[in-house]
Amino acid sequence: MPLFVALFTDKKDHGHVREAALQAHIEWLDQNKDVIPVGGSLRSEPDQTPRGGMWIARAASKEALDLLIRSDPFYAAGLRESYEILYWSKANAGRMELI
Repeated sequence: MPLFVALFTDKKDHGHVREAALQAHIEWLDQNKDVIPVGGSLRSEPDQTPRGGMWIARAASKEALDLLIRSDPFYAAGLRESYEILYWSKANAGRMELI
């Protein structure tokens, strides 16, 4: 199954949307941990509101991952300004440890 990286950019000044949908998003990620084993927010500084996020995912296709993204509570709440799905060629393919 192909590996992907999904990069998300949040809408500016939508930290309140992130906060309101965070618990539902975390529960959704837990339900989809087989597809998205690694994910998290991206910030310029540790104490700042996230500007977006990144996932490492294993999905049947780019289209399947796109459909899954659209079911994410963050997406449904209108937090995401944009996202990009990229095929990922992992270096050291024999090592599949997760962070």
